[in-house]
Amino acid sequence: MEPKQTKIIAVANHKGGCGKTTTVVNLAAELARLDLSVLVIDLDPQANASLHIGKHHPSEVKVSIAELLLSEVEKLPLAIYEDTHIDGVSLIYGSLALGMTEDKLKDEAPRPSEELRQKIQPLLGLYDVIIIDCPPSLKLLTSNALAAATDLIIPIESGSQYGMYGVTDLVRHLQKIYRINPTLNLLGVLLIRHDERQTVCKLIEGAAKEQLGKLIPIKIPTSTKINQAAMAQTSIQKIDHAAKVAKAFRKLAIWVADECQLATNKTEIIDDLDLTSDTDHE
Repeated sequence: MEPKQTKIIAVANHKGGCGKTTTVVNLAAELARLDLSVLVIDLDPQANASLHIGKHHPSEVKVSIAELLLSEVEKLPLAIYEDTHIDGVSLIYGSLALGMTEDKLKDEAPRPSEELRQKIQPLLGLYDVIIIDCPPSLKLLTSNALAAATDLIIPIESGSQYGMYGVTDLVRHLQKIYRINPTLNLLGVLLIRHDERQTVCKLIEGAAKEQLGKLIPIKIPTSTKINQAAMAQTSIQKIDHAAKVAKAFRKLAIWVADECQLATNKTEIIDDLDLTSDTDHE
């Protein structure tokens, strides 16, 4: 059997509160439902993805991504947790210690931006998809994610007039990363909390397309189901599979799988999308 062609998707935007972790968790869950093997790497010191997906508190984990980045690659198997709250999704935990890790990498690593790429090299061919949840900054941790990634999703909150704040800095940072990782592919901007009826959403959509060049055709609506799923430590699909936001993430997973040329089992997930009723009217 041929080894898997692993895709590494970084979900990055240095603006906080733009839906990075929500995207990571629910995209991972829906890709797993397509019979793809999925690993989430939580590279955010806040470790929200770990708190959502993981069955352990990040402080209880002996080998998190913080330790892995500073250790030998032999520790990699100890960092991967296959038993999580999301079926089919494995996890490498985040940690508050990532702040100190960033400083040590800067001082000690010969190529500080390429440590993550080196450490996860043995995973290529073992997983179909690795999704990296990036911190809300453009410092070394995000650089490591972008240097390791094959593809990039940029979530932007279209329901906020501040959704595009700092995008020029992100574009400038990406230009530097292309020197390290020239094949990094921008899958596109993912509009979060989007409502076509709102003028601000239309304005943000236009500005995002102009500045970043590519929009993902699926848009994620506002919904209280997002917070409900986070509190229940599960995916939105498990909370209410007929909700508009759940369908949006299912469509996103199919689109990402097609764009990344991943072989999937789509029958069940497409059947779900044929539901005529939406239970989420928010």
